Amino acid sequence: MNRRTPMRAVVEEPYKINQRITAREVRVVGENVEPGVYPLDKALSLAREQNLDLVEISPKAEPPVCRIVDYSKFKYDLKKKSRELKAKTQKVVQKEIRFSPNTDDHDFEFKLKHAKSFLEGGAKVKAYVHFVGRSIVFKERGEVLLLKFAQALEDFAKVDQLPKLEGKRMFLFLSPKPKKA
Repeated sequence: MNRRTPMRAVVEEPYKINQRITAREVRVVGENVEPGVYPLDKALSLAREQNLDLVEISPKAEPPVCRIVDYSKFKYDLKKKSRELKAKTQKVVQKEIRFSPNTDDHDFEFKLKHAKSFLEGGAKVKAYVHFVGRSIVFKERGEVLLLKFAQALEDFAKVDQLPKLEGKRMFLFLSPKPKKA
């Protein structure tokens, strides 16, 4: 049996700090420091005097911009900001509702009620008519059904895409209307 040692991934820091900075001159910003362009050794000595790190935050600028800051606190703040942004983004949920070309009125009403609850919950709705076997000859029936569905939901949703046939399915996409304050 051949045992291999697991390879460890080398995590490269996204920012250059202290001795890893290669520019001759840098623009220094930060608290308790006079903003300006300094030679690299002077900028490093300014950071050492305050027991902080020199972090290159904008390497493409001319000259590169560096900040005098505690690097571990700097990384923590960046993670915190990214978590906050991630929490603020809305996840788009899409619910599917399936019909057949011969859907009964009772089934239609039942599925309509579900679609209303999905839309009120903020989810998008993908309604489709699935044609099985020779039922594909009733394409018009499926289109009428989907248009009737969209019309019944016009108070709750706006139509993103009108009925469109793809293969054996005809799709209709609806998204919730914005709530009025």
